[in-house]
Amino acid sequence: MSDRRAPPLQRISTGSFERRLHLTRSGLLAGTRYVAKAAGALLAPRAEREALRRAALGEQAKFLVGELGKLKGSVVKIGQMMAIYGEHFLPPEITAALHTLEDRTTALDWGVIRRELQRELGQRRLAELEIDPVPVAAASLGQVHLARRRVDGLPICLKVQYPGVADSIDADIDAVAGLLTLGRIVRPGAAKDFSGWLEEVRAMLRREVDYRLEATTTAAWHRRLRRDPRYVVPEVIEDYSSAQVLATRFEHGYGVSSADVEALSPARRAVLGREFLDLFLREVFEWKELQTDPNFGNYRIRPAAGTRGKDKLVLLDFGAVQRFPDSFIDPLRDMIRGAYTGDLERVRAGALALHFVEPHFPEEAQRSFAEVCASVIEPLTAKGRSIPASARGAGGAYDWRGSDLPNRVARRAAKAAFSPYFELPPSEFVFLNRKLIGVYTFIAVLGAQFDGADIIERYL
Repeated sequence: MSDRRAPPLQRISTGSFERRLHLTRSGLLAGTRYVAKAAGALLAPRAEREALRRAALGEQAKFLVGELGKLKGSVVKIGQMMAIYGEHFLPPEITAALHTLEDRTTALDWGVIRRELQRELGQRRLAELEIDPVPVAAASLGQVHLARRRVDGLPICLKVQYPGVADSIDADIDAVAGLLTLGRIVRPGAAKDFSGWLEEVRAMLRREVDYRLEATTTAAWHRRLRRDPRYVVPEVIEDYSSAQVLATRFEHGYGVSSADVEALSPARRAVLGREFLDLFLREVFEWKELQTDPNFGNYRIRPAAGTRGKDKLVLLDFGAVQRFPDSFIDPLRDMIRGAYTGDLERVRAGALALHFVEPHFPEEAQRSFAEVCASVIEPLTAKGRSIPASARGAGGAYDWRGSDLPNRVARRAAKAAFSPYFELPPSEFVFLNRKLIGVYTFIAVLGAQFDGADIIERYL
C-alpha cells in the first residue's frame, strides 16, 4: 500500500546504465564490508565466530535491501520475489531482510500518472472519467486509482503501470544478479541453479507487466465464475484499458483480517473457508491454471447485505497466473489421492513422475518425502484416519487456526531424511507449495473450522 505520509515521487529511475551503476557500486561496497567483517570473525574465539558471521550477514542484508529500495520499480519486485522464492539460494538473513521490501512503496506523483493515462487512453477517453488523484494502493510496478464514469457513475479501478518499468526488467534482473554475486550472497555451489531461477523470475515479471494478458485472464475468470454466487471477479472495462492501464469495475469488500470479517459467525466463516478451499482445488484440477500469488490483498470478503443474502469472495489481480500441463496435474492428482487414502507408495510414485524426488535418492529419503506430503493434507483426509486432538475445535471440526499445521509440516520436513537431497526443488513445486501455504493461512486467519474431505472427494 502507499504511504500517504511520504511525499510522492516525481519519477522512477529506469535508465539501465544509472541503475546498473548504482547496484554495482552497492554490491562492491557490500562485498568488501562483508569480507572485512568475516575476516575479523575468524580472529574471534571459536564459540563466537558463528554469531559474529551471522551478525555481519544481517548487517549486510539490511544495507543491500536499503539500496534496492532506493531504486523502486522492477528492482523492488525482483527483491520481493527473491524473498518468496529464493530461500534455496540465499541465506535466511537475506530473505528475511528482503521481506521488508513489501509495503514500503511510495506513490508516484499524480501529475506523472495523469500524463501516463492521457498518453495511454487519449484526452477524449480520459475526460469521460472523474479520477481520485490519491491512489488507494501503490506497489513496485504500478498504483491503483479509483474513478467514476461521468455518464452513468460506474465505479472503476484504474491500475496504472509506472512509465518505463516494463522496459527496465532485463537490465534490472542482470543488475540484481550482479549485486548478489559481488556482495557474496548466493550460497556456494548454487550459482548455476540460481541463474535458472532468475530466468523464472524474468518470465514472471514479464507476465506481470503485460496488462493486456492480465485483462484477458481476468475476463476469462469472470466468465468462469459469473454464474457462481460464491465468487465475484471484476469485469474488465475495455474502453479504459491499454498495454499500461487495466480498468476493471470496482468491487467492494473487506480484508480477511478486518473487524467486519471477524464479526461474522463461526458458521459463516466456515462456509467462506470451504469456498476458498474449493476454489483452489478447481484451479488445480478443473482449470489447470493457478493464481500463484496468494497475497491477502488479492482477496476480499463481501458479507451478505441481508439475512437471505450470501457472503461472497471477491477475487482480484490476475497478473500472476500459471498454466500447468496434464503431465503435471495427473501425477499431482495421484499424489493427493495417495495422501488422502494413506497409500504412501502412490504418493512416492507421483513425486518421482514429477521429479520432486529422483530414483537415485535413497529409499528412506523417498519415503520421508511421501510421509511429509501425506501430512500436508491432514484437514482433507478420509474419514476415520487419525488427526491430532489438538487440531480439533470445540465442536470436533478441524481447527485451521489452532492446528499449527504449516509449522508442524515445516518442522517435520526439516528433520526428514529427504532434506539433504531437496535443496533445489523444481519451480512447479515451489509455486504450488506457496499457493497451498497461502490457502491454509487465509483459512486460518479467517478462523474457519471444518473438515475438507467431502470437498476434495469431488476432484479425486
